[in-house]
Amino acid sequence: MWKVYAYAGCDTCRKALRFFTERGIRHTVVPIREQPPTRPELRRMLKHCGGEIRRLFNTSGQDYRAMGLGQKLPDLPEAEALELLAGNGNLVKRPFVLTPNGGTVGFRPADWEQLAAG
Repeated sequence: MWKVYAYAGCDTCRKALRFFTERGIRHTVVPIREQPPTRPELRRMLKHCGGEIRRLFNTSGQDYRAMGLGQKLPDLPEAEALELLAGNGNLVKRPFVLTPNGGTVGFRPADWEQLAAG
């Protein structure tokens, strides 16, 4: 079963959820703002993203900009970055999807098709 962290007010998340419905993929939706991914889930996703911590952040979000993370992130230790993400679901790139064998952030249909095939 796929685990999807999403925000109901996000068009991209709604598109992603339609992807599941159209393909009959079983999934669980977790409200990302109220229940951000855990540190272990974030670490797991970081591996799926090639170790690029920036890919886990919602860089277009208001919280990201208000905290000045664009300037801070390059020098921020990984543990601190993961702590920020685990403590504030608005900072996490969405949708945030974990499958039994993989994961991805954002909605790029080609990436999702690849996950569904694997």
